[in-house]
Amino acid sequence: MNKMKYVIASAIACLALPSAGSAAVFPNPGINLGNTLESTWGGWTPPTKALIDAMKNAGFKTLRVPCAWNYNSTNGTINSAYMAQVKQVVDWALADGFYVIINDHWDGGWFERNGFNSYDSNINSKLINLWTQVANTFKWYDSDHLAFACANEPDAPSQTKTNVLYQYEQNWINAMRANGGGNAVRWLVVQGPNTNIDNTCNWGKNLPSDPANKRMVEVHDYDPFDFTLMDTDETWGTWKAFWGYNYHVSYNLTNRNVKAGDDESLIDINLGKMKTNFTDRGIPVLIGEFRAGVKGPQLNLTGSYKDQNYRSCTHWDKYVMNKITSLGFSGTAWVTQGDLFHPTTGAVLDWNQLNAVLGNSEYPPIAGL
Repeated sequence: MNKMKYVIASAIACLALPSAGSAAVFPNPGINLGNTLESTWGGWTPPTKALIDAMKNAGFKTLRVPCAWNYNSTNGTINSAYMAQVKQVVDWALADGFYVIINDHWDGGWFERNGFNSYDSNINSKLINLWTQVANTFKWYDSDHLAFACANEPDAPSQTKTNVLYQYEQNWINAMRANGGGNAVRWLVVQGPNTNIDNTCNWGKNLPSDPANKRMVEVHDYDPFDFTLMDTDETWGTWKAFWGYNYHVSYNLTNRNVKAGDDESLIDINLGKMKTNFTDRGIPVLIGEFRAGVKGPQLNLTGSYKDQNYRSCTHWDKYVMNKITSLGFSGTAWVTQGDLFHPTTGAVLDWNQLNAVLGNSEYPPIAGL
């Protein structure tokens, strides 16, 4: 398609936006290409076409591609080899029919951990410079199937800090729109403070504006944290192994059941806040990360209790994926290298967890524990 026809088609497409409560902008289920192109610690395997094909063949429809633009740049210029690698992954995914979201992830924390205490023109210039290079690379890509996400988990835990964050994100939106081509009407994703649901609903409801009316808000869901991610006991709380009304144990390790109110009802309440505050106002929502991590061997869960934790995680993943879909959100599960798929061949490594993340099935609880 020539450029003029492309711009006209994209402009027409942006007029037909999803209404509150309609189907997700980026179809579910979705998945992350985690700990890969955003890695700043080395040791990761370059993604392959076989891996992308395997994700698509498994049933995923949206691919979130975390990136590290600054880490892979020299004197403000993104390294051409890295940009080519990201572009190759995007091309493979789009050819497979994926919707694709690329972001600037942790990236050493240069943006998301800058403090947001006050607006800094140098940080803004760096943000716009890096993203302008990305925008130029993908300028003529399909504006409905390729989206840009400004950051990942910007640490702005107050109203004042959120205001600063949104000033940067507003400037980012303006720059992407001014870049022209598909970027004039591409879906743009802005992150709420800490991509935390409560923070975003409390301080971040007044999102940066968008003349194209094609911007989404992103939050992440790892609730309750003591079950999904926590793996050490702290003075302020202890890790939990069993989530879901039917997965609690009754005889041993009862202190590792999540507390009352932190089971399915917690997911319903928290995600319901995003519906009330955003989708009901016509603002699409992306749950950019969600996943319950199986507890590691260092926590000394053994036998049936270790198995019950695994089963409980499949229940959490399936429940959250289906809840995301039922509310009309888009959702991309957090998956890292060597987790569900072999990083080179794409072979499935864990069908139970894969089916749970897809929202298809869960492992039933062990009775009598």
